[in-house]
Amino acid sequence: MGKSRDIIAYLQAAPLMAVLLAFLVVPIGMIVVVSFWGATEFSIYPAFQFDNYAFLFGSPVTYKVFFATFKYAFITWIFTLSIGFTVAYFLAFHVRTQAMQTALFLLCTIPFLTSNIIRMISWIPFLGRNGIANQTLISWGLIDEPLEWLLYSDFSVILAFVHLYTLFMVVPIFNTMMRIDKSLIEAAYDNGATGLQTLWHVIVPLTKPGIMIGTIFVVTLVMGDFITVRFMSGSQKANVGRLISNDIALLQYPSAAATAVVLLCTVLIVIGVLLRFVNIRKEL
Repeated sequence: MGKSRDIIAYLQAAPLMAVLLAFLVVPIGMIVVVSFWGATEFSIYPAFQFDNYAFLFGSPVTYKVFFATFKYAFITWIFTLSIGFTVAYFLAFHVRTQAMQTALFLLCTIPFLTSNIIRMISWIPFLGRNGIANQTLISWGLIDEPLEWLLYSDFSVILAFVHLYTLFMVVPIFNTMMRIDKSLIEAAYDNGATGLQTLWHVIVPLTKPGIMIGTIFVVTLVMGDFITVRFMSGSQKANVGRLISNDIALLQYPSAAATAVVLLCTVLIVIGVLLRFVNIRKEL
């Protein structure tokens, strides 16, 4: 009976395994293979060499770009976590009716009805030198001349990231908070805990799985993004995604593949470190 059940389980999992193999494992394997190929200005030839990796790790530009990528991911994570936790906490504990919770939650998803690129570039006329923000500040007498750093800077890049990816933090945290037994919070108040103490010692620990899932979403999305950095920095800033995009535009596929492999390994290491703090499968 036990062997029959195992066989049935394997047969049931076979379609999913086939899909993962065809659309995940095989493409990643091809990227790894191509990363060892060689390239000239006019052609690509199959080989097994480490020239792409040697050039990648031997260039100081690589370390600057990876540092910028981690910087964007870290700062974006701080803001998305702060905003996402606050919004989720309000929806879960201060909105009393489920209908209102659903309505407000759907309201948060309205921006996702439009393209990421449209939502991103909508900041350009707002933050530009003659944009709404600068003109408003000048009319209020707060500044005498337009602020140059509002657009085509790290500020505009991070602002766009936060705008694009905050919902990926709100959803898992809100979902986790809705699972918290309200009697635990009432017990904390009955034992004399203040609101802040209840938040820190009861709600935050029980929300760790949602925070971790949101963190994984946000960090991986930011580290792999290149369109946002390109448009919001005016091509003055770079991250690893832009490095890969530039190599592809120059038809340097082996170099792009090597960079993609290093980025993938880096992201997997980051996720592995994050999962050391919370056992998501056990907590959920």
